[in-house]
Amino acid sequence: MSCFIPDRPGALYKTIILVQTIFLLGIGGCSNQREYGVSGRTMGTSYHIKYNASLFFDHQTLKKEITEKLKNINHSMSTYDPKSEISTFNRMADTNEKLSISDDFYQVMSEAKQLHTMTQGAWDGTVKPLVNLWGFGHTSHPQKKPDELQIQECLQSIGFQHIQITDHQLQKKIPQLQLNLASIAKGFGVDQIAKVLEKHGIANYLVEIGGEVFAKGNKISGDPWRVGVNHPSIDASANDIYYALPLTNKAIATSGDYRNFFLDGNKRYSHVIDPTSGYPVNNGIVSVSVLTNTCSFADGLATALMVMGEKSGLELVNRLSDTECLIIKENETGDGFALFFSEGFPRK
Repeated sequence: MSCFIPDRPGALYKTIILVQTIFLLGIGGCSNQREYGVSGRTMGTSYHIKYNASLFFDHQTLKKEITEKLKNINHSMSTYDPKSEISTFNRMADTNEKLSISDDFYQVMSEAKQLHTMTQGAWDGTVKPLVNLWGFGHTSHPQKKPDELQIQECLQSIGFQHIQITDHQLQKKIPQLQLNLASIAKGFGVDQIAKVLEKHGIANYLVEIGGEVFAKGNKISGDPWRVGVNHPSIDASANDIYYALPLTNKAIATSGDYRNFFLDGNKRYSHVIDPTSGYPVNNGIVSVSVLTNTCSFADGLATALMVMGEKSGLELVNRLSDTECLIIKENETGDGFALFFSEGFPRK
């Protein structure tokens, strides 16, 4: 849950809005500019944008461009849209066929390939069949543990390395291969909306889609934007903040296993699937937040670190420039959490 709390002369109001894992605070003040907001629905979730501009700024043109950009991204990468580019790719069965794709889709796939290589397969956009098999996709599969044979069969059609990516073209090497870019597309959307705002000369803004965030400049008050990581427990409310930090000229994305899961007896299975084993992650990691320059990279890397665990995850992040992370792991006794910081992650 996310909460924006603007101050206005003579009035105080609060608007509570639902997001996936991030809590955002914005406090207005006196300035020759004012804080404005745009919100709506996209990619199966909500988006919220706050920006500082003058009274005479062309807000309607900006809103129109934001809506159009999000519509185009959704049409490109939504698996719920049967006419989208990604749905067209998923229906392809001929390994000789090549699909020409848009600039947006090509950019995301190029970044996805980099993530897959960098994380040694911990991030893999082809886990869609496994996600469906475990009952977390939009199929008729129930949420229960599948048979081992079903898991092994699914693994035969998994592997981002089996996609040939050339100049604005995609080609499968396995007919059954399926793409799902949910763990990077929202972040990409944030980055693209930030570019729209920059195009209109806006220097101070915050963009959030489904809990993934990019902030530039400061709030009207001159203070930095602040974000908070949701308390990573299944019984925590969506506005229960566990860790807060300022955010300026950076992106942050959080992945967690405490919202989307099912119980099979006493065993909890989360929606985060390890593409190497075919099983939901079971390493005690309940939340990962990544702080870096682009939200698409933060989004995908946060998912990968959930799979990699704290040791391998920290080793990777500490080798990367301009990238930091906070990994939260549940204690074995279940009565608290251990926090693992990369070398430069902001400490309280």
